[in-house]
Amino acid sequence: MLEVKNLCKYYGGIKAVDGATFEVEKGSITALIGPNGAGKTTAFNCISRTVTPTSGEVWLDGERIDHLRPHKITGKGLTRTFQISRSLADMTVVENVIVQSKVNGIRGLFSPAITAEEKDKAMAILDFLGITRIAYEDGYNLSYGQKKLMDFAALLMSDPKIILLDEPAGGVNPSLMEEIVGHIQALNEKGMTVLIVEHNMDLIMRLSHKIVVMGQGKVICAGTPEIVRNDPAVLDAYLGGVLEAEAA
Repeated sequence: MLEVKNLCKYYGGIKAVDGATFEVEKGSITALIGPNGAGKTTAFNCISRTVTPTSGEVWLDGERIDHLRPHKITGKGLTRTFQISRSLADMTVVENVIVQSKVNGIRGLFSPAITAEEKDKAMAILDFLGITRIAYEDGYNLSYGQKKLMDFAALLMSDPKIILLDEPAGGVNPSLMEEIVGHIQALNEKGMTVLIVEHNMDLIMRLSHKIVVMGQGKVICAGTPEIVRNDPAVLDAYLGGVLEAEAA
C-alpha cells in the first residue's frame, strides 16, 4: 500500500533521512524503529508532507503523493498522529474529532458547521475507543492519556486506508498502553493498514507483522520480528542488546 523510495531529508549538512527505502503491505502492522536520531519521525513527516522531502518518492496505492499538500494526502487515505497532541484546547472532544472529517470542497461552505451524520460518526468512534464519557469535555480538561485516545479518534474520522502512529503508547500507563494495543489490533483485524513508530520494544515485537529498522537516516534491516531480533547489526550497533535481553 505504501512505498517509500530513496527518501532523503537534509538540513544543511545534517542527513536526517538519507536514502530510506521500505514498503508497508496492505493490511499489515509495520513498525519503524531505531535509536534516537535515527530519522524515524522525520521519515513520518516526509511521508505525510508536514515537512518537504529533499528528494525521493512516496507512493500510496500506486499513486505518487510526495508532491501533494498534507490535506490532499489525508484525502487520499493516509493520516497520522503526532508525539505531542495537536488538539484544540477550547473545543470539546467530539468537536476535535469532527474537525478531522473529510473536506467536501465548496459544498462544505453550504453545510452546517457540524452535521448530524458527522456527530453520529464521531460518537461511534468514541464508543469504539471507550471514551464517550468525555465526549463533551473541553480539550484543556483532559489527561495526557485521554488526549492520546482523542487523537486516535480524530485519526479515524477521515476514513483512512492507512494510519501512521507516532509513539501512540509513549508516556501512558501500562493499562492504557494495553488498551491502545487492543484498539490497533481491532482496527487491523478490520483491514486497516498501520505504520507505527514506538520505542517500547515489547509492544513492537508483540504487535508488528514487519519491522523496519533505521539508523543514521538509513534503513539497516527489514523483516519479521524474528529476523530483526536476531540481526547482528541491529543488536550490536543500534539497540545495544535490548532485543537479546527480551528474548532471554
